[in-house]
Amino acid sequence: MASLGPMVVVAEKPAAEAVEMLGKAGAFPIVEAKWADAPAAIDEIEPCALLLAEPEPPGAGLAQALAQRIDTAELLTPVLARLSRADALPLPNALAVSADEPMSAAIDRLISALRIRTLHATVLRRSPETTLPRPPANAPQENPPDATVICVGRGGSYPALAVATGERVGLIGALSIETAGRYLKSRDIEGLVIGDGFGPRVVDGLLRILAEDARFRDLPVGVLAGGPSGDGRLPNLIHGDGNPERLVERLIPFVRLKAFESELRRLLKSLETDGMLDPATGLFAPQAFWSDLERAVRQAEDTGGCLSVARFAFEEVGDARAHRDAARLFSRLVRNIDFACQEQDGSILAAFTETDLRSAHVVARRIASVLNHTMLSPSDRRMIRPTVTLATLKPEDNLSTLVARLGTYPKVAAG
Repeated sequence: MASLGPMVVVAEKPAAEAVEMLGKAGAFPIVEAKWADAPAAIDEIEPCALLLAEPEPPGAGLAQALAQRIDTAELLTPVLARLSRADALPLPNALAVSADEPMSAAIDRLISALRIRTLHATVLRRSPETTLPRPPANAPQENPPDATVICVGRGGSYPALAVATGERVGLIGALSIETAGRYLKSRDIEGLVIGDGFGPRVVDGLLRILAEDARFRDLPVGVLAGGPSGDGRLPNLIHGDGNPERLVERLIPFVRLKAFESELRRLLKSLETDGMLDPATGLFAPQAFWSDLERAVRQAEDTGGCLSVARFAFEEVGDARAHRDAARLFSRLVRNIDFACQEQDGSILAAFTETDLRSAHVVARRIASVLNHTMLSPSDRRMIRPTVTLATLKPEDNLSTLVARLGTYPKVAAG
């Protein structure tokens, strides 16, 4: 078995079972340390992860000292914590594992988190930039993660569950399993919270579907009530005790980690395309967009082909997070032959290659319809209707005259 890497197990008493199971899973070396000695143990072996084998430190200052030491790590260092039902998280970003679950559940979560650590190491190795995504533990706690969580339920606890989730991250509410499934397939989701109002067979069926789909296997999922799973189908599955606030509090560190993974994947794609893609949105970076659009105009002029452009403006939305959310949705909807970028005001410019004006209308209506029904709104409005402006290349056009009909102009000189 391949080594998981060095581990530090933090406990005031010997944690023989945890050490034995970690060793069988391939962790080496494993150092046991008391809370007061944990920072020094980290300095000594530079572990890939920590396991807090006891629910809380003997003093608050010891937890703060350990958190500060973890904050200095350049590479993601997951922290797992074994907790009983009523225990609070000993560190803000600790990944909770129920004390009722077997150690195999903690190892499943460890392996899932270490995949993200490996991805982080890859980005650090490939990127020439000095400003890179910081691990969740290093980010200020008052800054919410750039994440979206679906809250599905229809029982009496649903309002409390939705409020607890929405105070921390972007929220999509759903009253049915079918609606939640549609959102899971149509957009980037960093977590799922399942409230009451559904029978055990319905919930188990949904969890089974998630476990069988590789896209959702590592998705953080919180179930408001129920016993521990311990079967490894979904490594980041958390069963609550009926307390909405406690469930969301334990789920959010997993959501932060998932959001960090999404950020890393977008950045890696940007690196693989030499900066052509914007890591914040997944669309083309402005310079790459205008350069490609100029080439597309020249090619259409030389061959007599069709080229249409569109501008999707969100005039009623002034929230940067909603604009970013729209751009990421757009990146999933655009055809392979098309490309787009986001302007500073949040509007999206898209180039539809080999597409005449009539066909561009069809494509634009389809995209606008999906944005209407799935884009996150920063207010109580349920529908966001982008204003779509279309233009098609005419024989007398050049790049400037074409985009002028959209109410814009080339922002970056094409090379």
